[in-house]
Amino acid sequence: MRIVLVGALESTRVAMGTLIASGMPPVALLTLPPETLARHADSIDLGPLARENFIGVHYTNNVNSNETLHILSGIEPDLVLVVGWSQMCGPTFRAVARIGTAGFHPSALPKMRGRAVIPWTILTHQSETGSTLFWLGDDVDNGDIIVQHSFAVAEDETARSLYDRHMQQLRAMIPEAVAAIRSGSPPRTPQDHSQATYCARRSAIDGMIDWQRPAEDILTLVRAVGDPYLGAFTHSGGATYFIDVAFPFADSHRYIGMTGQVQAHTDQGFVVRCGDGECVEVTSWRSEDGSRPRRHDLLGQGQ
Repeated sequence: MRIVLVGALESTRVAMGTLIASGMPPVALLTLPPETLARHADSIDLGPLARENFIGVHYTNNVNSNETLHILSGIEPDLVLVVGWSQMCGPTFRAVARIGTAGFHPSALPKMRGRAVIPWTILTHQSETGSTLFWLGDDVDNGDIIVQHSFAVAEDETARSLYDRHMQQLRAMIPEAVAAIRSGSPPRTPQDHSQATYCARRSAIDGMIDWQRPAEDILTLVRAVGDPYLGAFTHSGGATYFIDVAFPFADSHRYIGMTGQVQAHTDQGFVVRCGDGECVEVTSWRSEDGSRPRRHDLLGQGQ
């Protein structure tokens, strides 16, 4: 079966590696040009891996362009697999493959269609989620389901841990789905559109910490938008600090100060007062010079 893979993210690399390991390497990869990768926070250059495995590489910024459609038609794919590509695939693109065009989504569709699903899963305190391979449809993530695996979300889930768990599911689902498609009777389970929910796009600015929020909300944001994304951040005196790891601070009652104020330095990092009077201890952070903010600095200012 001739498979074309479309994408430019870590999840695309996982899909490619799984197909190769399963003895079903794609015949071609459609991916972003290397010079445009910097515009996308979590994009990676997949060209070298593809070429090492004798997979044809074709660069595009628009899968619906006439040029890309011409290239895809010339490949004559049986199946197109879209993993890690945010652009909607139009009807002409979806119709090229003999069997169909499938995609991957990190939720239990029809729940949480749309963008930034991993951060939103954590921010909205979902107790369960899922990974879905499905046939692309005429609207956002609304196509028939091929295979879906559900799993529980941990209370301390981070963007990285949740991403990795979805990748584990993707590795398991791809061989299962391809085998079912090869059988000649590919699954097509309609979604219950009445149960659909939708996630809005997020941008880097959505990671800015509002220290007026309760400590629990701030800790949730830190977990939700960290690696592989840009991360939660704050400003002080013209410097920007990305907060990678933070925990509730047990001795909050000992400290009196203003919201957003650095209350203390610790062996692990620094302590900040939040809007509900509770403090968080930041134990892993990034700044241009590697320094931490000074004691008594007010964070969220000087941006």
